[in-house]
Amino acid sequence: MGTLRDLQYALQEKIEELRQRDALIDELELELDQKDELIQKLQNELDKYRSVIRPATQQAQKQSASTLQGEPRTKRQAISAEPTAFDIQDLSHVTLPFYPKSPQSKDLIKEAILDNDFMKNLELSQIQEIVDCMYPVEYGKDSCIIKEGDVGSLVYVMEDGKVEVTKEGVKLCTMGPGKVFGELAILYNCTRTATVKI
Repeated sequence: MGTLRDLQYALQEKIEELRQRDALIDELELELDQKDELIQKLQNELDKYRSVIRPATQQAQKQSASTLQGEPRTKRQAISAEPTAFDIQDLSHVTLPFYPKSPQSKDLIKEAILDNDFMKNLELSQIQEIVDCMYPVEYGKDSCIIKEGDVGSLVYVMEDGKVEVTKEGVKLCTMGPGKVFGELAILYNCTRTATVKI
């Protein structure tokens, strides 16, 4: 009988040890998920900055290379977000379109703008105007929403689904709901800096 009790006691100890290990594994998996989420967030931030910095760096490298090879240097180019062809008085009479939308859609757009590094510093009245002007557009599978190098006049907020962002054929990131894209061409009056496909 003593042997049976010893075996039962040993079995109970092993079961308790397994429970503790399972609890530890659960904690470690949760911590891993949190770190994966942080890595994804940081990767998205890095991709945003790369999409802006790469074109400027490549152009600077080309210019310095051409200068070293004895080619004449071209004038520097600047980007201005100020409207140059309009009188401010003309702009004050512009009526912006309004598209009705659900409170959830309004919140999604506003949060996406506030989460965007290039748009989060807009005044609240400007953000509200953007929210009011936005309208829904649906794209099917394999659609190209933005093509790198094209002239852009629209900003998008992803409501659902996922899109893949590529630059010069290299995948930069995948974006999901609640993200703004296409803003750089509008803010800096330049061509599209990346391709966005479903």
